[in-house]
Amino acid sequence: MSLPVWSHPVAAITDEERQSRLSRLRERMQAHGIAATLLGPTESLRYFTGLVWHLSERLLGAVVTDDKLTYIVPGFERSRVESLPHLPGEIAVWEEDESPAALVSRLVNPSGKLALDDALPLAFYHAFTGEMGAGRLVDAGPVIRALRTIKSPAEIALIRYAMGITLDIHRKVRDTLAPGIAASDVVRFIDQQHRAAGADGGSTFCIVSFGEATALPHGADGEQILQAGDVILVDTGCRIDGYHSDLTRTYMLDEGNREFERAWAIEREGQQAVFDAAKLGTPCENLDAAARDVFARHGLGPDYRLPGLPHRAGHGLGLEIHEAPYIVRGNKTPLAPGMCFSNEPMIVFPGTFGVRLEDHIYMAEDGPRWFTTPAANPYAA
Repeated sequence: MSLPVWSHPVAAITDEERQSRLSRLRERMQAHGIAATLLGPTESLRYFTGLVWHLSERLLGAVVTDDKLTYIVPGFERSRVESLPHLPGEIAVWEEDESPAALVSRLVNPSGKLALDDALPLAFYHAFTGEMGAGRLVDAGPVIRALRTIKSPAEIALIRYAMGITLDIHRKVRDTLAPGIAASDVVRFIDQQHRAAGADGGSTFCIVSFGEATALPHGADGEQILQAGDVILVDTGCRIDGYHSDLTRTYMLDEGNREFERAWAIEREGQQAVFDAAKLGTPCENLDAAARDVFARHGLGPDYRLPGLPHRAGHGLGLEIHEAPYIVRGNKTPLAPGMCFSNEPMIVFPGTFGVRLEDHIYMAEDGPRWFTTPAANPYAA
């Protein structure tokens, strides 16, 4: 099979690393009494096998047993799958008038349990229930997520590289903005810059908000035109070998707005409090609480009340832009080396403006590290 051209100064994930991931998955399967795990057409399929596939009503995936990796493929898609990068394994096909659930069932020990990829649609679960009975099905999520949450040095290097691309683009965007520019033109520029930097898919997402729209965490619908004196919020990212970047900057072009400067300084203080709270072994929820404590001291909130922080303080990131661990109240998962997550305790002033500074943290063996340097002042990216 022909491999895609790789031109980045950071290494892609190797087949050797994926084989190691499968070995760890099999160890956990044995420990939990699982005979087989079905990976659906999800990011977990990519994580363990390297095969990238789109979700549809036709089941395509891979069955992992103690001694085998078997791809489950619609018959007419076999030649395409064979042309794509993936770990070696057997290919078992099902035709249009056949049941893929029945095919998977035949690959599992008749008395064994099948763990289902937690990102599979419910319709597939029902098909397996009808074929095998609910009693033989278990959620593969806890096993899969525990492995994917801890990033390897190679994964961290890819995320760091992607973050560096996006941070550089943020700085370029700041230099191009002027009153009268349309948000759609900024979005288009950011996508072009991501592609020029080697992110073949361009921007994975892009939120460009001006003025009152910055108070909406995920932006407003419709076109926006930058006006003099507007607050500017840009949130965007890309993927390198599947791994995401995700960075937000909020600033103004002209200096002297004391209300905005004060809000920006509080936001930056809250972001730093999250980083300072990120000690190994600390529950994830403590980081969310650290930001809210800062905001409460400045008369914001409390809890999710506005003006204040209306959502969690962060989310994990890797092959999915939102994944475990979540930095949110109630999540008592202790921080461990290899965890990667955003630090974005946004402040919203309804109907006026919002401030979100988003950088990401990875947990090293001796504590937290920034992927990117946080913003330095309210008038620069």
